[in-house]
Amino acid sequence: MTLNIFDGFGHVLYEVAFALIPLLIFFLFFQFFILKLPKKKLLDILKGMILTFWGLAFFLQGVHIGFLPAGEMMGTLMGQLDHLWMLIPIGFLLGFVATFAEPAVRILNHEVEKVSGGYIPKKVMLYTLSIGVAISIALSMLRIIAGIPLWYFIIPGYLIALILIKFSTPTFTAIAFDSGGVATGPMTVTFIVAMSVGIATVLEGRDPLLDGFGMITLVALSPILSVLTLGLLYGRKEKENEQKIKSEA
Repeated sequence: MTLNIFDGFGHVLYEVAFALIPLLIFFLFFQFFILKLPKKKLLDILKGMILTFWGLAFFLQGVHIGFLPAGEMMGTLMGQLDHLWMLIPIGFLLGFVATFAEPAVRILNHEVEKVSGGYIPKKVMLYTLSIGVAISIALSMLRIIAGIPLWYFIIPGYLIALILIKFSTPTFTAIAFDSGGVATGPMTVTFIVAMSVGIATVLEGRDPLLDGFGMITLVALSPILSVLTLGLLYGRKEKENEQKIKSEA
């Protein structure tokens, strides 16, 4: 089998340019009229944008020729396993690894640690999001195997999230809902979704459209719940420290 790794690369370059050029124009407008950064800083930013352009282009090309076909083929093979329950721990492991390697998650964790002054360590956030997404992928595998409707997970999940918001701090609430969007990045979407569609395709009585999709909804929900839960633990720790200080005083 002959594989042309640059097949359709021109179209990918066009898509990336179409996405980045408006951002570049927007930045240059602010640069000339408001920011007026020094020349060296401006050159560094422009170099970073060039690297971003080629990085996105090569990444998306890799997704088209590698991630999507690999995920679909893996899903097709896993859907033919004799013991389908094995899909649940496999989904947990893949969800954890995909989120752990997600670039957008790393950036969010870095920003959270920087803005909080180290109060919320990036490693804690990374493991919190990875475990949350891993659980959601495992539940998605269970949903595909058992044919459970998506609403049975979504409605209770968001009701729990609304209840947790009441007891969480505004800081963790804001971080939680940003985490939901960040976790649904290219690593998770391209690989895990293709795999779930492949599994639903080969399972008897399953519709790839009804059972294969919907996973990203759970992936977006799970970081919200996990970060809000983390906020409750931090809040409890703060209260314990306050009581300890008062008792010592």
